[in-house]
Amino acid sequence: MDEIVIAGISGRLPESDNLEEFWENLINGVDMVTEDDRRWTPGLYGLPKRNGKLKDISHFDAPFFGVHPKQANTMDPQLRLMLEVAYEAIVDGGLNPSTMRGSRTGVYIGVSGSEAGEAFSRDPEELLGYSMTGCQRAMLANRLSYFFDFKGPSITIDTACSSSLLALENAFHAIRQGHIDAALVGGVNLLLKPNTSVQFMKLGMLSPEGTCKSFDSSGNGYCRSEAAVAVLLTKLSATKRVYATIINAGNNTDGYKEQGVTFPSGDIQQSLVRFLYQEANISPAQVEYIEAHGTGTKVGDPQEVNGIVSVFCQAKREPLLIGSTKSNMGHPEPASGLAALAKVILSLERGVWAPNLHFNDPNSDIPALTDGRVQVVDRPIPVRGGIVGINSFGFGGSNVHVILRPAGKPTNSTIPRTLPRMLPVCGRTEAAANAVIQKGKEHSSDESFLSLLSRVSEIPVASMPFRGYALLGSQSDIKEVQMVQASARPLWYICSGESPSMFL
Repeated sequence: MDEIVIAGISGRLPESDNLEEFWENLINGVDMVTEDDRRWTPGLYGLPKRNGKLKDISHFDAPFFGVHPKQANTMDPQLRLMLEVAYEAIVDGGLNPSTMRGSRTGVYIGVSGSEAGEAFSRDPEELLGYSMTGCQRAMLANRLSYFFDFKGPSITIDTACSSSLLALENAFHAIRQGHIDAALVGGVNLLLKPNTSVQFMKLGMLSPEGTCKSFDSSGNGYCRSEAAVAVLLTKLSATKRVYATIINAGNNTDGYKEQGVTFPSGDIQQSLVRFLYQEANISPAQVEYIEAHGTGTKVGDPQEVNGIVSVFCQAKREPLLIGSTKSNMGHPEPASGLAALAKVILSLERGVWAPNLHFNDPNSDIPALTDGRVQVVDRPIPVRGGIVGINSFGFGGSNVHVILRPAGKPTNSTIPRTLPRMLPVCGRTEAAANAVIQKGKEHSSDESFLSLLSRVSEIPVASMPFRGYALLGSQSDIKEVQMVQASARPLWYICSGESPSMFL
């Protein structure tokens, strides 16, 4: 069976306009949760003053995505972000999106609500109708399928905090069963109004300090956050690059619990995880790291980690490494599974596990944290190359787990260059094309990376009107970028008559 791999990824996360910036924040221990009035006045209605926020959600290139101005003005910012990161994820995979038109590609998006839709439909006398096509949650998947002309399933999934990882699980099985050839998977969450946060606060779920103190004894709730992440899944035989291989994925649900619908069940979580590893014939000793759900709540962390210990730490082994990206950036709820995946992918790429924040005193209800069976990654730790698991749980009891195998190191990716190489580039703006040239120069000896850039340069002129090239490995700085016309250049035939010297 052809393996299913993560071939491309892109995202916007708190204080991070891209995944490169997200990694710098992670590895340098930057707390991406902030106190400011980008969304509402800190402390309004008694809410925690801190939350995780994207830098900017106000810009959108509507013509690029074929969106009418009236539609753009009443389109959920979550959908605008998904269009952007989805396009970037495909390009990150070294693919020209236009070559995928008409393909059996599925779109699976995890999202829980549209606060913008409520705002745009408040006054019946001012309704234009565009808010329906701009804010219906179905459109977060359907608009992407429409823009890219994908013919596979187009599904929006809502299981609260496990939505985006369940979207990944659904996409994985659809490819595995032969229903589709590839999948675009996304997750998004924006905090546009305080009302939703007030409801979570009154349910007793939020940390008063606005901090996810994952696995720590002081954990007293979670901090709400924003994120938009998209990944491209393909078969190994069709991919241009590989971040990781998905070995197995599955989900289950807690069912009835005496404690209530929002109380997590460690036993049910544990049964899911144990089944998936047995099904994939993976022994607990092969598992190096678990990216936990790890919200930092009094009940959630012990239920989850004690279940993890029951599966992976019953025999003698190296300490199981665990972490939670929520400690660094807060909890982006439906987007949290893919935010966690982004952290894992970045750590595997760099060869070091990014450290958790706010872990000072191990939670006494998790004995394995102090007896050495489990180690929270609270400082950068080298990646050994073992199997990786990711947990994501919804507050209604929907549990998801995904198993990854890291990609092997590419062989002969760096070859001494003896002859100059021409790198073709394209961009939406002149600055964008020049930025690609600069990136090519920085990695001029990486043949795999340069091949990806060359393939991306084939994107149609209508989308990327600035074209150019650079000669890498040349003694002089040879490059050129200029704007070209979207229409095809005319082909002229010169009929010279009988005399070959006559050209009229």
